[in-house]
Amino acid sequence: MEVILMGFFDRKVICGVCDEEVGLNRYKLKKSDAWICPKCLKGAGGLTVINVRKSTVEEIKEIIKEKRTAQAERLNGDPMSTAEGMYKYCKDKNFGTGFNEKWALKHFRIIENNLMQGEKVLMTFIGLHNYVSATKHDNTYSYALTNKRIMFAQKTITGENFKAVNYDKLNDVGFKKGMVYGIVTIDTLSEIFNVALDRDSATAINNHIHKVLDDLKDASIAPQPQFVYNTSAADEIKKYKELLDIEAITQEEFDIKKKELLGL
Repeated sequence: MEVILMGFFDRKVICGVCDEEVGLNRYKLKKSDAWICPKCLKGAGGLTVINVRKSTVEEIKEIIKEKRTAQAERLNGDPMSTAEGMYKYCKDKNFGTGFNEKWALKHFRIIENNLMQGEKVLMTFIGLHNYVSATKHDNTYSYALTNKRIMFAQKTITGENFKAVNYDKLNDVGFKKGMVYGIVTIDTLSEIFNVALDRDSATAINNHIHKVLDDLKDASIAPQPQFVYNTSAADEIKKYKELLDIEAITQEEFDIKKKELLGL
């Protein structure tokens, strides 16, 4: 690839990583004497990971390639472990799409980054958090029910909001349907959250929430396999003989147990 050197004050330059045109919002890769666009920098991990003074175009391309490969493997193995998979689930089920796909993925990325080892996402949906009225709420959040807890997440311009409630802290999940929205109420030991959902899909979301919770409850109380250990009469007699030898039982007691075990 031919590298075209461009000055800092050029209004348009070419990103050395993706070969796309980028404006003044860009970073200089000193070692490669090339520019990198914000999208590629973020894809490689951002300024907290990439040192633009020391990293080369080739190194950043390799990092991005590895990240995309790892994400593809996760998506193929367990789609619901990625933001893209969670959002696709919402779209396929008609469980909400949020303001737009870009922001919905940002919300779900927070959930993806907070998944614990062994935690599996069972369902997701999108709604208006802490809903009071059409003009009073905390805007769009993404929600996930996992095998361990319920998670709420929202990406904002200045940061992010994240909360998780373990199922042992959950009192109840209620539901009511209004003229415009369906409201799911998540009642926990410390707080109550009202989530406004699209009226047409609210009932289906509520029903699926309860199905997930019921399935988890049934799994937790399922009877555990019982193991029966069979011992022979000879083993039992041997055990009582040892008790007799240490004078823990009398000869008479030993003789009675021996007859019982032999069926005499």
